Amino acid sequence: MIPISRRELLKLAGVTAVGAALGSDKNAEAAETPKPQNFSFNGAQIPTLFRADVCVVGGGPAGTAAAVTAARNGARVVLIEQGTVLGGLQTQGLVYPAMPTRVLNTDTPYITDLNRRFAMHGIYVDFVDDEKYKNGGDARQYTPELLAFIYDELCADYKVEVLYNATLIGTNTAGGKISAAIIHTVEGLRKIEANIFIDGTGDATLSRFSGVKFAHGNEHTGRNQKMSLRFEMGGVEEMKVYKFFVKKLKDGWCESKPPEFEFAKTTHTEKFYFEGIQRGEVTKDDVAYIQAFTILGKPGTMSMNCPEVSPYLYSSTSALDRSKAIQQCRIMIRRLAHFFRKNIPGFKNAYISREASMLGVRESWRIHGKYYMTKDDYFNAQKFPDAVCRSAYPIDIHDEVLDVHRTLAKGEFYEIPYRALVTNEISNLIVVGRCISTDFPAQAAVRIQPTCMSMGEAAGIAAAYGLKNGIAVNAIDWTSIQNRSYVSAG
Repeated sequence: MIPISRRELLKLAGVTAVGAALGSDKNAEAAETPKPQNFSFNGAQIPTLFRADVCVVGGGPAGTAAAVTAARNGARVVLIEQGTVLGGLQTQGLVYPAMPTRVLNTDTPYITDLNRRFAMHGIYVDFVDDEKYKNGGDARQYTPELLAFIYDELCADYKVEVLYNATLIGTNTAGGKISAAIIHTVEGLRKIEANIFIDGTGDATLSRFSGVKFAHGNEHTGRNQKMSLRFEMGGVEEMKVYKFFVKKLKDGWCESKPPEFEFAKTTHTEKFYFEGIQRGEVTKDDVAYIQAFTILGKPGTMSMNCPEVSPYLYSSTSALDRSKAIQQCRIMIRRLAHFFRKNIPGFKNAYISREASMLGVRESWRIHGKYYMTKDDYFNAQKFPDAVCRSAYPIDIHDEVLDVHRTLAKGEFYEIPYRALVTNEISNLIVVGRCISTDFPAQAAVRIQPTCMSMGEAAGIAAAYGLKNGIAVNAIDWTSIQNRSYVSAG
C-alpha cells in the first residue's frame, strides 16, 4: 500500500495547483488560458518508482522517438505509456498510412532506421513507389503489429525503460522545474523523478499539470477538429473492390492498384453513398467522410479512416464527450460495415477484424511556448535558424463548416523552430507532437506522423545535449547543437 491516507488524498483535492483543468467549456474561446485547478502532489509521501535522466510521458510517434534518441545519446530514459503498446495513434488508433511531408530529403536518421528495420522484415513502407519523393516526403505505411514490435525492439536496443499501464495524474513542480511525474500504476500512486521531462501526451497533459499556458480549439469558434474511431475489415477481395470503384463508378482518384489501393468519398462516388442514405442503410453523418486503405503485410484487409463525429456534438477537450464519441462511433462502424458488405463487390464476405483502442483525436490542447507558430508562418513558408524539421503538408482541418485543405506552392515548405517545443514557465520541459506551440490552423499542418517523429528526435538530442552541458533545455541554442556531433538512432 502507498503511504497516503484517504483523508490526505481528500485534502490534496482542495489545493489550488499548477495542473490542468479536469474539464472545459467546449464553447470557450480558444485563446483563453484560464487558471486551472488540480491536485498538488508537492510534499505528498509517494514512493519513487524510477529515477532517470530523462522522463518521456506518452509513447506515441513523437514520444517514442524522443525516448530512443535521448537514450541513443547516452541518457538514462524512462518512457511512460498508459496503454500496452507504443505508437499511440499509429498502433492503437490504427492511423495509417502516415501522411506525407511532401518535401525531399526529410527522412531523419530515426525515420531511416525505422524504415530499415521494416525492410529487414520484408516490408517496404513507401506507400507509393514514386521517385519524386526519394528519401522521404511521400506517404508511408507502418503495419501496426510489426511497428509495435519494432518500437519495443528499439527501446530494448538503446536501453529505454518502458513503463506500460501507467497513467500520468500530476507533477511535483517548483521553482520553474518539474522534479517528478506522478503516475497511477497497478501498485498505486508512484513518482518518476528525472532531470528533464518530455511531453509526448498529445493533449499537453504533462505541460498543463505543470502550469504551462495553453489553448484549445479554433480561435474563432472554440470547436476542436473532428474525432474518428478507425477500424479494419478482413476477408476483403481487394481487386473486386478496385474494379468496382475504378471501372463501374469511374473513379480515378486513386492512382495505384492492389495491393496498394485506397478508395474514398469523391465527386465521382457521392451518388453511391447518397443512395445508401436514401435506402436507410447509412446516415448522412456515417458517410460524411469515407476513406479506406489496403494494409501492407495484411492482404485481404482494409483500414477505414472513418467514421468521424461532429465537433458540434463532441469536443476532444471534454472527458464525457470523448466517451460518448466512442460509443457513437461503434454504432456507426456497424452500419458502415453492413453497407460495404451489401453494396461493394469484394466486401460480401468481409468482417470487422479490428477496432481502434484509441479515439482518433486530431487536435485538443496546445501549449503557448517561447515561439507561437501561426498560419502566417505556414503561408509564408517561414524558415528558422533553430528549425528542427520541415514540411509542406497542408493545413488540413476537419470541421462541419470550416473544412479546410490549403497547400503551399510547389517546392515551398515551412519549418518548425525548436522554440515552439519549449516554454517560458518550465525550464526542464520539452513538448513534442500535435500539442506544440501553434495556433489552430498551423496545428492542422504540423500534426502528421513524420513531423511528430522528427520533433521527438530533436527533443531527444536536445535533452542529451542539455544534460551533458548543464544547460536548461528551454535555454538551448539549437544552432549550437547543429554544429556538434550529436546523433540519432541509426
